Amino acid sequence: MMTSDPQLPTANSQLPKSTWLRRTLGFGAWVLGVVIAGAAHAQEGHPLVGSWHGDRGANAKTRTDVTLIVDWDGTRLTGVVNPGFEGMALQNATLTAKGWTLRFEIDAKEASGKTVRCLVDGRIDRLGFDQRTLTGTWVCGGVKQDFKLTRDRDYYR
Repeated sequence: MMTSDPQLPTANSQLPKSTWLRRTLGFGAWVLGVVIAGAAHAQEGHPLVGSWHGDRGANAKTRTDVTLIVDWDGTRLTGVVNPGFEGMALQNATLTAKGWTLRFEIDAKEASGKTVRCLVDGRIDRLGFDQRTLTGTWVCGGVKQDFKLTRDRDYYR
């Protein structure tokens, strides 16, 4: 025959109201914390913001490495291509949500030192992934090239 400890509640007994309230509030707080943590983790922000790496070129043998840094200030896209001493600031950058197309211009320097205007048109692919891709055409001084960039992973989230 089993005896039960009078201090511990059994399945047939009721918990005091204070214990029930404490457990209910504790569970509610835990659920709220899980929901908030999930929502915070899911916040991706602007689909272009971040650093992108890849290459451009007219064919598979002649490719040039490209780094693109993009930011969104709430009203406009800003950024730089190949940041550093010879970085090229994005100009007239626009993103069209329908089709997720990007267009921007940059002033690049040719090997001779002459400045040439470049027009870049691309489309964001794999939008739901953190390593989404940006592909399209890169036209500088009448020379048309294709490009493919992949957004770097954000390990700080």
